[in-house]
This record gives sequence, structure tokens and C-alpha cells, in this order.
Amino acid sequence: MEELVIRDADVVDGSGRPSYRADVVVDGGRIVSIVREAAQAGCQRPTARRELDAEGLVLSPGFIDMHAHSDLALLRDPDHSAKAAQGVTLEVIGQDGLSYAPVDDRTLDEVRRAITGWNGYGDDIDFGWRSVGEYLDRLDAGIAVNAAYLIPQGTVRALAVGWEDRPATPAELDRMRQLVTEGMEQGAVGMSSGLTYTPGMYAEDAELTELCRVVARYGGYYCPHHRSYGAGALAAYAEMVELTRKAGCALHLAHATMNFGVNKGRAPELLTLLDDALAGGADISLDTYPYTPGCTTLAALLPSWASEGGPEEILGRLTDEATAERIRHHMEAVGSDGCHGVPVEWDTIEISGVSDPALGDHVGRTVLESARRRGEAPWTTARRLLVEDRMGSTILQHVGHEENVRAIMRHGAHTGGSDGILQGAKPHPRAYGTFPHYLGRYVRELGVLTLEECVAHLTSRPAARLRLPDRGLVREGHRADLVLFDPRTVAAGSTFEQPRALPTGIPYVLVDGRFVIEDGRRTDVLAGRSIRRTPA
Repeated sequence: MEELVIRDADVVDGSGRPSYRADVVVDGGRIVSIVREAAQAGCQRPTARRELDAEGLVLSPGFIDMHAHSDLALLRDPDHSAKAAQGVTLEVIGQDGLSYAPVDDRTLDEVRRAITGWNGYGDDIDFGWRSVGEYLDRLDAGIAVNAAYLIPQGTVRALAVGWEDRPATPAELDRMRQLVTEGMEQGAVGMSSGLTYTPGMYAEDAELTELCRVVARYGGYYCPHHRSYGAGALAAYAEMVELTRKAGCALHLAHATMNFGVNKGRAPELLTLLDDALAGGADISLDTYPYTPGCTTLAALLPSWASEGGPEEILGRLTDEATAERIRHHMEAVGSDGCHGVPVEWDTIEISGVSDPALGDHVGRTVLESARRRGEAPWTTARRLLVEDRMGSTILQHVGHEENVRAIMRHGAHTGGSDGILQGAKPHPRAYGTFPHYLGRYVRELGVLTLEECVAHLTSRPAARLRLPDRGLVREGHRADLVLFDPRTVAAGSTFEQPRALPTGIPYVLVDGRFVIEDGRRTDVLAGRSIRRTPA
């Protein structure tokens, strides 16, 4: 007898087609049969060792978070309710060009310091791996939800070239090609870049194109954080489209927003650019989160020239008066490339977390507010915080536009990605709320998407990008990564005031046919594993 039958569910199967009522039978981690209500009359209904009454609930595939920053959280926090409680059954990590494999001892320490604001320094983690394959093996020891990995191009450059702003030598480029080849062969699904973060931003397009050619040979995709989301946003998107066209590589545009005042109402221009490329045969997808503020580190706003050489060099420049004044001028008057070519507006920069608890008074306040409380200029406050927190502070950037958010999420190439940074006392609520917020706010309340459309955006479309033939749909033979939610009540509990509140209306989540959320509570099941590249 099979393990589980989910009885009388309203199945939204991820295809975008209308829902239907059915009994769904699960056994051995897979969906073994689906008996629609119309076929039940006069027939014996399926039975199993356990029956779950799903009356009034929607059954859908598990949600796939196409842009996650859980690289250490999956290892640190077995509970991981931040994602499991949302119905996320698969996360794509290794984002924005900076993560923890492949590395050597030197590069690992540099990367840990550079992205402390994203993931913490990791004092509680045993960094026993060095290669991509070894990191994926570590995930296979048991995690809350599944995870796929992107090779981080910035980390690759740090390993082969260092943190200097210069072209790679032919030998260094060969070394980077080899590192990407090894990572793809060990199971990565593609490569990411952070082109407003050092050292990845120092790579010229020709260098990136060569690495994308390697990714393409293995059927992977390129996921860039573009060179600008502000003053040069449209040109930055066009650059990535052209680069991947030359490389023959699939493109997935990370957190594809149009932010800052210069881009208000300009989402249709981006969508026209993408539609033209798609009509010409390009393979393009994108992800967004359903919120207007962005989130990154305070150090990310610095100009690239001030970030050359790595964390210790940055701190040295910040403590030198003349150099610090040059940095201030670039940030406040010129518009640094780290701030997307837009002069920083300190009243839009809210401190969301600090590494040093002694600096906690800054959290929840904008830099301008903190500066006024101290009777000093905003740059003085920001500079002190960068130095005293050793660049471990995270921020919210209140620079988005609701009309752009809605327009982009309607696009046919759109998928969902939280970009969820789990660090800090007051993280962005998207880390805990992205997927129920789509369902509650943008489906039920606003009607921007139908329920069937939205579920397809969060399930089958990302599964197709990841080349996962047995995930993303409620189909016989597919993996039983499933979510049961109440369409009348599903909502994000997280807010900017209470960012770690869990969602409502998601009572059951299964990973590999095992309940990780049951009756609305996290179980002790660790059914997640690494999801490795399927050969092209």
C-alpha cells in the first residue's frame, strides 16, 4: 500500500492551466497517481497508509526560489523555516558572483569577510570543503530544502586573479575556464556574477563571454547581477543580452528590477528589450521579488576603485582622511558605480543589520536619521559604521517603484526569487515572505496574476530554466515536492517591522514526499539535498 493519499485537493499543477479537483497519491518520494474527481464516480478511490484531507486547500508543486542567499544558513540552521514555511522546496544559491566554492584557504577567508553582511562570517561552520563538488556533498548530508548551486564568477576571479582591477592574463583566463569547467562537471547549474561587487565587476565583457561559453557547453545558464540597476540599467541589461548571445549561453536576469528615480515607470522599456531578444531566438528568463526596497551591504555602495584589493585595502582607504573624502565625493556628488551610478540619498538607506551588537542602535534607522541623532554629516556616520562593523552592515534601499514591480512580474519569462538575506536584526521581509506575498497580495488582493499563472511562475518556469525534468509540475512520476495552501488566507506574516514573522495559510509542505511543514509547524525532517546539473 502506498504511503500517502492527499484527498480532495484543488490541484494547481504548475502548468498555468485551470485547476482541478483530485486525489493525489505519493509513494517513495514521487507522485504515483492522480485520480481526478470526474474519474472517481463508480470507482474505488485510492487508499494509502495515511490519508490527508485537503478539502479547501490548493495543492501545487513546491516553490523554487531562483535567487537565494542561504549558502551558509542551510548548514547553520537545520530548521530553516524562513524558506520551508513559505512552501519553498528548492533554492538556487551561489548568487551575485560571491560564494564559498571553489576556493583555496586565502580566497575562502577573503570571501567570508567580503560577504559577512550576507551570510555572517561563519564562525559556527566547518568549512571543510574547497571545491564545488565537496560543497554539494556537504549539502547532501541533509538540509531542510533542496539546493542548486551557481558557480560564483567573482570568487573564481579572486582565486585566479585576486582582487585587483585589471584584465586577466591569458594564463589566468585559462585557470578561470578550468575552474568553471570543474564546477559544472561537479554539478553546478550555471554561473553567477555580481557586476557591481568586487572583484567580479573588474571582469570585462570578453572575459565573461569566455566563461559563459564554458557554461553553455554544459547546458547551464548565466545569472548576472548587472552592472547597473540605476542610471545605466537599460544599457546593463542590453549588455548581458548581447554578451550571452555571443557566447551561445542561456541568460537568467537576477532580481530584474528598475530602481531609483531615473527609472520610474520605465519597466516597459526593459520588457520591450527582452521581447525583441526572445523573438530573435534568445533563451532568457528573469526573477523578481514582490517588494519595492532592495537589500545589500553598506559596503556595496562604495566606488569600485575604493574596493580594489579586498576587504583590508578598503578599510585602509576608509581610515585615510584624504581618500575617504574622495570616496564621499564619488558617492554623494558623482554617483558611484557601487550605487548604480546614482548619487546616494542617505534618507533611503536603512540599516537592517550589523555584525557587532554594540552598533545595534543604528538598526531600523536610515543613515540620515542616525547622523541627525549624533549631530554629524551622514557620510561621517556611514564611514564610522563601515569601519567599526568591518563592513558587516546590511541595508535596505528604498528606491523601487510599484508600477515597475507589477509590470515585470506579469512577463512571460518571469520567475520568483526572494534575494533573501537572512542576516541582521531587521532583514528585508522578502527573506521570510516572498512566495506567500505573491499569492496573498498580488493574486488574491490585487489580481495582478491569476492563481494558476502565479503558481506557474513559481514552479514550472524555474524548473524549466534549471532543466529539471521531474520537478515543477504535479504529474505522475514527478518528485513529490509539494505545497498545500489555503488560497483564502495565504499571506506573508513578515513585515518591515516584524521581518521574521512566518507566513499564514500554508499548513503542509513536502520535500521528497516527506512532511517538512505539518499542521503549520516545522517537523524535524531534513529531506533536502543538492540538485545537480542535468546534462544537456
